[in-house]
Amino acid sequence: MHHRLMLTEVDPLAGDQAAALVRDGYLLLRGAVPAAWRDMLRVAFDAGVGSSDQWSAPRGGGWRHALLDLDPTVQRTCRLPSLLAVGAEILAGPFFLAQVEGREPLPGEGHQPLHRDGAGAKAVSALVFLDAYGPDNGATRVVPRHLDGGEPDEASSLIVAGDAGDILVFDADLPHGATRNRSGARRRSLLLSFMQERHRASQDACRAIRNVRMDTSEVFVPRESARPLP
Repeated sequence: MHHRLMLTEVDPLAGDQAAALVRDGYLLLRGAVPAAWRDMLRVAFDAGVGSSDQWSAPRGGGWRHALLDLDPTVQRTCRLPSLLAVGAEILAGPFFLAQVEGREPLPGEGHQPLHRDGAGAKAVSALVFLDAYGPDNGATRVVPRHLDGGEPDEASSLIVAGDAGDILVFDADLPHGATRNRSGARRRSLLLSFMQERHRASQDACRAIRNVRMDTSEVFVPRESARPLP
């Protein structure tokens, strides 16, 4: 797809949040999604769930997957200022929204080994929770950066818990993984990724296999470094 790049300036993260992000490698933004949007996001999620043949590449078993990147409320959620501020702090330069889809662990399923997404790729992952989440219904666990010894260590992992409307944002190189949905309660989420602008060409080359339909031409620039792209 060929679109004219549009620059959007991103305000910096508050000092205390920036310090916590440097220490831990993640931030939990509690109640970040406006309450009025949450039902609309759940409707978009459920409407986007289809058969496996709607995806160009197979999705992992044990999960419900939703194709929803064209939904306007999903798009607005991906651009929440608090979310973009965390992305700007981690990526420290121009970046773009590379992908967003819906995921939900099925009852009795969802457990993932601790892993790193794209080690060394310098990316940001975020989980926008559409239902209450915790250790009973497949919440995500992370290893805080200051406890990360290089090899994934379950003993150092923490299970994140909270309510619908929270957003977990983390350096994609941080060890993380979902837990098993033991209770069977719904735990819908949006999974999205931001990547540095220098990765745009490689991401554009695989749009089809990643089922990316949305316009990804917007470039987010940390305000202190906002300037025309070379």
